Amino acid sequence: MSSAEHSSFDSLGLAAPLLQALTESGYTKPTPVQAQAIPVVLAGHDLMAGAQTGTGKTAAFALPVLQKLLPLASSSASPARHPIRALILTPTRELAIQVEESVKAYAKHTPLRSLVVFGGVDIRTQTPSLMKGVEVLVATPGRLLDHVEQRTLQLGQVQILVLDEADRMLDMGFMPDLKRILALLPKKRQNLMFSATFSNDIKKLSEDFLTNPQLIEVARSNATAENVTQKVYLVAQAEKHLLLSQLLQGADAKQVIVFTKTKLTASKLARQLQRDGISADAIHGDKSQKERIDALDAFKQGKVAVLVATDVAARGLDIDQLPMVINYEIPSAPEDYVHRIGRTGRAGASGTAISLVSPEEEKYLKEIEKLIKREITKEQAQPVVAARPARSTGRDSSSRDEEPRRTPVRSTRKPSSDPWFDQPYQPAADAPQPEPRQRSSKPKRELAALLGGLTR
Repeated sequence: MSSAEHSSFDSLGLAAPLLQALTESGYTKPTPVQAQAIPVVLAGHDLMAGAQTGTGKTAAFALPVLQKLLPLASSSASPARHPIRALILTPTRELAIQVEESVKAYAKHTPLRSLVVFGGVDIRTQTPSLMKGVEVLVATPGRLLDHVEQRTLQLGQVQILVLDEADRMLDMGFMPDLKRILALLPKKRQNLMFSATFSNDIKKLSEDFLTNPQLIEVARSNATAENVTQKVYLVAQAEKHLLLSQLLQGADAKQVIVFTKTKLTASKLARQLQRDGISADAIHGDKSQKERIDALDAFKQGKVAVLVATDVAARGLDIDQLPMVINYEIPSAPEDYVHRIGRTGRAGASGTAISLVSPEEEKYLKEIEKLIKREITKEQAQPVVAARPARSTGRDSSSRDEEPRRTPVRSTRKPSSDPWFDQPYQPAADAPQPEPRQRSSKPKRELAALLGGLTR
């Protein structure tokens, strides 16, 4: 049956508890990647799926994984009845949290348990939940290996492995960790890999751990969403902040993610925007997990209009109806551009992606256009410098350089009725004269010369 014939989740053969959860979440019709991937996974095949963020790829693997685990679900409280049977690996903490939230929502009418583990928090807070037993574990690679070393989990019964945003895992240098994790898993298992871009490294990775995979490409490899309007402003590096501030004060910039290359630039830019009167916050790897979650929640709730983020921190940010993203600095890796603008225009909604490109960055822009196989509309930007109001000095600004005329102050003291009181002071002729000061006859004490001692 083709994906076009799957007009509803009922036609995909999902169990009633899962369909109930989908209905309660407001989902009625599967997206193209869901319609294609779910039957493949349910049939037990390995899968390599090319799907951009915002296409519903989390449900594309979460729903069939839960469906396959349902026969093994247990209502027993014994941890032994709840071994880890599905392992989902993600590159970032934010993505891990959001994937597990989706899994928990889909599985709420089943006895299946799920948990998320990630770095940046005390590992001891995650251990009690692990010891109780979970069937679906969502993890970042580094923290998973931390738990393996502390013997707080066992991977010997994993039946399904999912790599979400595999391209970003490779970009972040997780390949050694992935190889260690693969060595800990049973040889016989089902493997699912999802990636927004298909680089040569991704294809090599798929050859290493996928067995006769089914290939699904919802969009053309490395393509950008057609419903995202892309635009480039050519601007000098020194004028970027001014242009960005003017763009963010426009009517369309109610909720915007601004991308920078470095953590330092993200923090500095957020402070500058705050001084411009724009409600902004930064999210990057140097911030604690609590700070990142608080900033993200404030952004989602509309308390913060602008979120300045680095590429790593922004991966996995799932914000419904995000209208705009702005590249304050375009990435040197063209694949990152695809990921960045994938934050907007999600689930078929329209979006806008603006890039501020300095002359030094034009070489990166050419690489991006080569990758996405299209030319982006460009406009020479000339940000308007707003005239600053003159400080109030209490006088007319037009005569700033002129000193006010000073009128001489005349004495208004009236002459005394007795002329004697108006005369200057003169000492009396018979006044006693002060005695002259006599010199002391006592010999002066000898003092040592500085550094030289007494001279004889």
